[in-house]
Amino acid sequence: MSIKWWMEDLQKQRSKTYSHDRKRSRKWTVAVLAVMIGISASGCALLPEEKQEEVIPVITPPKLSEKPVYAAAAQTIESKVSGVGKLMSAREETLFFTEEGKRIRDIYIAPGDFVQAGDVLMSLDVQELQDQLREKRLGFREAELRMKQTLRNQDQMTDEEFEREKIQFEKQRLELTELQEQIGRSTLTAPFSGTIVTISAAKGDQVKAYSPVAVLADLTQLAVTAKLSSNDLQKVAPGMEAIVEINGAGQHKGKVKQMPVNETSEGNRDSFNGFDPYNPNGGGTKIEKIEDFLVVELSEMPEGLNRGTPLSVAIVIQRKENAIVIPPSTLRTYGGRTYVQVVDEDGSKREVDVEVGQQSSTVVEIVKGLEPGQKVVGK
Repeated sequence: MSIKWWMEDLQKQRSKTYSHDRKRSRKWTVAVLAVMIGISASGCALLPEEKQEEVIPVITPPKLSEKPVYAAAAQTIESKVSGVGKLMSAREETLFFTEEGKRIRDIYIAPGDFVQAGDVLMSLDVQELQDQLREKRLGFREAELRMKQTLRNQDQMTDEEFEREKIQFEKQRLELTELQEQIGRSTLTAPFSGTIVTISAAKGDQVKAYSPVAVLADLTQLAVTAKLSSNDLQKVAPGMEAIVEINGAGQHKGKVKQMPVNETSEGNRDSFNGFDPYNPNGGGTKIEKIEDFLVVELSEMPEGLNRGTPLSVAIVIQRKENAIVIPPSTLRTYGGRTYVQVVDEDGSKREVDVEVGQQSSTVVEIVKGLEPGQKVVGK
């Protein structure tokens, strides 16, 4: 019995030991797992940070540019030539002395003054001539007395002697008249009523014959004037329509009234020693006259304008209604051919030879080869 009990006690003790060991083993397992998890977490934190992958944008392949397509249209087309100019007086005159070497004694005007016809504007110093005139008059009075005596004694003289006395008397009369006229030319007067535009001389200046000293203009009669190139002038004729852009006064319609005088024609060039009254300090510049410009007559002249206001003129030299036009970029030339690429209704393209008419900066007229509505390919 004692052995049996002993064996039972041994089994109980073994059972308790196994159960205790099993519980302790579980505790160690849990502890080891906790340590491993902690080490794993701390180890990940110590590792270097991985680089993020670069995001490469999606590259869309470029689309091939399509050539523009235009439709041939029917519209009015105009060809123009243009030039620049200014407002000038329709009646103005350059004033000058015809005497040479005299000095200006007095100037009675200033730029902007209004003068009446016949008013004295300037005078030269002709004191010496006036002294000579007094002597000439005294000498002529003596000649008149001698001539009277000659007439009384004509019967006692030969025909040759009498004729000689007459010639001598007429010479003295002519000298007196010429001196009086010379003194009269020393005074400059206004040929018509108007405004003094410019004065290009000063008191005390020594004048040259026919050198401008002033410009007189009738500012109540303004005219549109312009300069065009010689090539463009050949395309212009009186009566053609014109569009005038006046600085500060907008656009106005008009017609060509007068063509410029040929500057190379004999007698049409008044150089006045190369002096320009509009630019006295310029030197060598031809004097501007309204005859040297193309003149446009406006349908209605705006009010409040001044002489010298700048402007531009466009003259319609050709106009066509319902012309078939296309952009210049659609026109092609090669090997003497002039053609366009036409797009048919099915989208196919073909080359069509064309005949060109008027051209401008924006459109080209097609005289032959296209119909309105047909589509053409640009470059």
